Amino acid sequence: MSLISALQFLRLNEIPEAWVDAVWDLEFTEREPLDDTIEDELAVSGDKAFRTLYQCLLAHAADQQDGASQSIWAILGENEVSIKSLVAVLSFFVLAGKAKTANVQQRVSSLHAASLYLLLLRIPGSIATKVFHEVLMDTCSDLTSYCWPQDSGKKRKKEGLKSSQADSKRSKPQRKGTSGMEVDEAAEGEEEEELHFSAQDLVKIRNAVVLLVQSLLQLLQTFPLKDRPQSASNFTRIFSKLLYFEPVIGEMTFAAPQDITKLRSVPEMAFYGLQLLCSPKHGDQKKSLQCVFYRLLYVILMMNNANKGKLSLLVPSQAILSTRDQAIHFVCNLVDELKELALPFLQILLQHICFQMVEKSEFRSYGAQAVGMLTSEMESTDYASFIKWLFIFSRSSKMVSRLFSVDVVMVLLEQPERRPEECQDPELSCFLPHKFLIQDLLFARRMDSSPTVQGHALACLAKCLELPSLNVTQAVHNLFSATGTQTVFEGEITQGSLSSQKTQKTYRTLPFRTVEISSTDGSDCDAKENLALLLLRVKDSNTNLRKSALQTLVGLLKHNVITLSWENLTTLSERSRDPAVSVKKKALQCIGELLAAKPECSLVQKAWLQGMLPAVMDSENSVQDKALEALDQVLLSQVKPYSASRHLDASQRLTWDLLGLLCNECRNLSRYFSRAFTIWSQRNKFTQTLITNLISHTEADHAAGAWLLLSKVVSSSPRLHYEKILDAWDSMIISNDVTATTCCHILCVMGDIAVHLNEDTKDRIVVDLMSWLKTFTLSLEVISAAVETLYQLGRSEDVKQTQAFLNQHCGELVSVCEAYLADIILREKGAQNLNEELMVKHLHTLGVASLQCPGKVGKRTVLLVESILTTHSDKLAECQEELPASLPLSQFKANSLPRKVRAHGVITLGKLCLQHEELVQKYLPVFARELEVGTEVAVRNNVVVVLCDLCVRYTNIVDHYIPNISACLRDSEAVIREQTLIMLTNLLQEEFVKWKGSLFFRFMVTLVDPVPAIASLCEYCLLHLLLKKNPEMFSQHFIECIFHFSSYNKHKSYNKFPQSEREKVQFSLKGAQHREKRFRIYRFLLEHFTDAQRFNITVKINQTILACFADEELPLDADGAEILSETFNILSLKEMKLQAISTPAESAAGEEPEEENMATMAKAVLQVAQKKVVSQVQKKAFIENTVPLIIGLKSLLEQKRSPVLRDLMAYLQVTMQDYRNEVKEFFSGDEQLAAELEFALKTAEKEKKMLEQMDNWSLTGDARTPTAQCSVQGSPSRSRPLLPFSFATPQLPRRNPLSARLAHTDRRVREEHVQSKSITLEGTVMPKEVVIDRAISTPKGVHINLTFDEGVSAIFSDQGISVVGETSVLHMRSNEQQAPGLRQWNVQSPLRQKKKS
Repeated sequence: MSLISALQFLRLNEIPEAWVDAVWDLEFTEREPLDDTIEDELAVSGDKAFRTLYQCLLAHAADQQDGASQSIWAILGENEVSIKSLVAVLSFFVLAGKAKTANVQQRVSSLHAASLYLLLLRIPGSIATKVFHEVLMDTCSDLTSYCWPQDSGKKRKKEGLKSSQADSKRSKPQRKGTSGMEVDEAAEGEEEEELHFSAQDLVKIRNAVVLLVQSLLQLLQTFPLKDRPQSASNFTRIFSKLLYFEPVIGEMTFAAPQDITKLRSVPEMAFYGLQLLCSPKHGDQKKSLQCVFYRLLYVILMMNNANKGKLSLLVPSQAILSTRDQAIHFVCNLVDELKELALPFLQILLQHICFQMVEKSEFRSYGAQAVGMLTSEMESTDYASFIKWLFIFSRSSKMVSRLFSVDVVMVLLEQPERRPEECQDPELSCFLPHKFLIQDLLFARRMDSSPTVQGHALACLAKCLELPSLNVTQAVHNLFSATGTQTVFEGEITQGSLSSQKTQKTYRTLPFRTVEISSTDGSDCDAKENLALLLLRVKDSNTNLRKSALQTLVGLLKHNVITLSWENLTTLSERSRDPAVSVKKKALQCIGELLAAKPECSLVQKAWLQGMLPAVMDSENSVQDKALEALDQVLLSQVKPYSASRHLDASQRLTWDLLGLLCNECRNLSRYFSRAFTIWSQRNKFTQTLITNLISHTEADHAAGAWLLLSKVVSSSPRLHYEKILDAWDSMIISNDVTATTCCHILCVMGDIAVHLNEDTKDRIVVDLMSWLKTFTLSLEVISAAVETLYQLGRSEDVKQTQAFLNQHCGELVSVCEAYLADIILREKGAQNLNEELMVKHLHTLGVASLQCPGKVGKRTVLLVESILTTHSDKLAECQEELPASLPLSQFKANSLPRKVRAHGVITLGKLCLQHEELVQKYLPVFARELEVGTEVAVRNNVVVVLCDLCVRYTNIVDHYIPNISACLRDSEAVIREQTLIMLTNLLQEEFVKWKGSLFFRFMVTLVDPVPAIASLCEYCLLHLLLKKNPEMFSQHFIECIFHFSSYNKHKSYNKFPQSEREKVQFSLKGAQHREKRFRIYRFLLEHFTDAQRFNITVKINQTILACFADEELPLDADGAEILSETFNILSLKEMKLQAISTPAESAAGEEPEEENMATMAKAVLQVAQKKVVSQVQKKAFIENTVPLIIGLKSLLEQKRSPVLRDLMAYLQVTMQDYRNEVKEFFSGDEQLAAELEFALKTAEKEKKMLEQMDNWSLTGDARTPTAQCSVQGSPSRSRPLLPFSFATPQLPRRNPLSARLAHTDRRVREEHVQSKSITLEGTVMPKEVVIDRAISTPKGVHINLTFDEGVSAIFSDQGISVVGETSVLHMRSNEQQAPGLRQWNVQSPLRQKKKS
């Protein structure tokens, strides 16, 4: 078919010239309407006609190139075909397809018309015949973005973005101006009617798109863009968008194809197009690479920057990730091909990946992988140069930058280590070893100002130990080993101008420039300090940091980096009782990992039990379940049948080792262990197989552990064959080798199986048991277990029968014990040859047996026990038959019996009282008196235990003696104070005791106990046990605390409860010497107030204290002045401020508020609104309630010339800090007071500024003024010459290292001395003309250096002229050189001048 015939469907002869001229005049920017008839005729043109025309033009172009045929332009001229009209009609089709409402046919025709136009352009003579038009070429090239349906993609993107934000707990609100990313919106403008395309329609459009892209590639092969940089930039943008067009099947190769039509997918064509744009024919290759790398940057970052320069995050779907990987491989391919030409831009690309990274962990992970893949293409010198840049980048004031640097280090550590000799620059060789990455990049972040970065760095340090590289492991060892070498490099960037401008952070399309950073701090690798700091981080206030520190600690212990000392292991196990649930779970996980790694270490086993067992009683169910699961897996699941011929495997040995510890060293954990079995029993966890297996182990060397488990599970089992258990019983009765603990477990098992035994067997066991007990050779705990077993053997459904059995056997034990005591006490000189241990065992047996048969306890028995504590033995001997009801007894008096016997006598007497109320009435005053005047610690301690036990049984009777018990909270012996605290807390929890009288205040005094452990225990009891039961407890007693601790009793309502003079003195905190203790209590109470309670307590203080003094209801004497001064000091405490107001709106220095500290937008708005409302309410209450009282009190104090006036003014000064501009409004009733207050506030402000200046002087000393640089403060950036775009890394502001204040990055650890060290990294090439512009990361008002145009360089370039003379300057201060002191003022005393004269 001839070319002219193929052109017929375009109706070129019918097109009016006026319309053609109008189209050209509009520069192809708008679609000029055609005559309806002609438009309808053109509309019926199918894609077949376009394809036919395309093939004809393609054939003629090929023939023309070979010289076989006439020029196409000549043919068109001979046939009077207007080229101008042809271009106009093609543009008509092209512009029709751009419309959002275009149908399938219009879109396909538009794409075909664009392909025809691009084909015409590559035919020689297209420019001469004026076919070329830059606007139309750009429109045709970018037609895919208009013709390919985008709606479904946008919907998927929006939904995916929402789900991506929901996945992360740390996702932050997206806010214009402050947020780094803008959520990608749907199509702008009004919503159009939705179009639906069938699969066949999409195939048609896709084929047309392929033809268009092929035409575009063919154009680039022949049509140079050397003089058209804007078009080259547009083509780069178009190809970068086409990378997402469709997924690529199979592996992509980037070799130049022989035939473009053989490329399988659009993304492959797009990559080839980017490759073509980097060829010399399309302009300066450096600029082309700059442009291509800039576009691929956002592909690698998985960001979309198509929306007017605003960046949005893409959903990391499989397709997006695949495109990202292809882009990375393409960059690597370009670097391989272009070598030295591309390496500088690879440096800048890496810098921008780091610099523009967002905080989302998923994006950081993929970004770090990209950096790792790209750095693998670098030679060692370039790699070292990048590491040097990364090292200082890790000190950025942006939290996310520091966070990402840690991710990058972890990826780089997985690569093979480079040898220093591979680096051509000796100064950079130190940056190649992995040791530098670990010690100076990764571990340096342990002192970061952000807990998030600290935690991430510590977590990554733990992962380093899992890497296969020996050098990596050795580097970590050096950090915590005493023989590790010290390395000192640059440290933290202080929170300077960057952090001060953090609110101006924006994201837009960035110029690519070399980042220059200077730093001024130091990092030290002292092993002991590092370990101490790690242990400190385990107890940090930040939850995530504690978890990361735990993971690191476990890693160090697992890999023998630090010793398995009990101190380190205790630190780990204690975290299983952390306040945060997530930390508890992490601690349980860590201690489990350590046990799996070190199963044979007894210390680890003990630490595992210490951490895991208490978690069984945790208040959080999920923690309980985790602990129970671990216990089940380690203890129960490993119980297999025992065979003497078969060795135990490692898991079984671990199980029996742990059970052995529970029987011996860790017996104090038995309560938690029993709780676990109670829960398991409710879940029917114990099978007959388990119990049978346990019975088989009772003959093994580890039988003690088997008996321990049997004692817990046998009660839940059905009837079994108990021959082995009975055999063990028989051998235990005969043998003396069984330990007391195992005896108790066997006795417990016997009691549990008693219900399944026949009567003969029971009788035999009872006889054995009685004879065993009568020997009195058993330990006290075995005696208690034996009596309990005796009860189990005699128990039946008939209560009378059970009691008769107990009366018979336990009564017999009581009689035996009574006879022994009488023989010792009543016989002359019976106590001289006393066997102390035997006496104690008789007393103990008497006590436990009497509880089972109270009817068998007579008056004689009671008096015998009483005589152990007193000197009534003579009277008792006289009354053998008729004993009086009671003997005169005021207190226990010392006698010849040992203290241990007397202490056990108290316990036995207490057990007798439990069964007889008349004995309680008799002995309670005696017990109370003993607490006051007793001198024996053991006796007084046991009296406290007895009284608290009696309080449970006889609450109303003992309640009167609670003040006597609570007085022991100030006992001289710490053990009694601790015992009293625990016992009273239990009674308060169960509500056997109420907060009456002085009890609350005595608990408060325990908060300042001289023994820190007791004070800490009291704090735990109050906060975690008692306050939860009564949340108003603290606020209800606060006012009275002020009067009570100051011993002020002139108020009509407060401090009126009865106290003896001894107790008043004992619990008094009056006087200046106790001021610190009083305020420690006040602060503790206020810290745990709610805002409502703080507000109410302020009002109450006004009404009950200030008003009473203002109205002179309370005298303003010495005591009154003291209480009033105390009140003003309390009102001035920062803990009195409402948290809703006092909580700082801005985050700590160096944090990123959007990504680090702020919650969701809704919560932030709610907090602001709440703060405003609360502030207004507080302000109104202060003006209405407090101000009148303050004015009246000030007048009164002035009249009395009271020193309290100073405290009043100090209180006003603190309170009015938030209202310093409203002083006159607040105190309009007292203008003098307002003036005085304003003056005081101004004076305080001046003093504060002066102190800050002195602080600056003392830190900076003789600071030099920074070199004047290009300042952009307060002025918009100037317009720059039109470039394709600017591709250079944004610069961080450079600070003078000597004038920068040292950054105290750790909020809890203050270093005694910090030396200032800095490396100034210079060497960026300056262009011929400096153009002022501000990169995205550079805040306004900061001195900056920029590189542009032909001076674009990689970092640390040696080309051109350096900004500063040296390329790398190391500023260090020697150890001997002292920091400059304060400047000496030339001021002389007049007195000194007078002496001189």
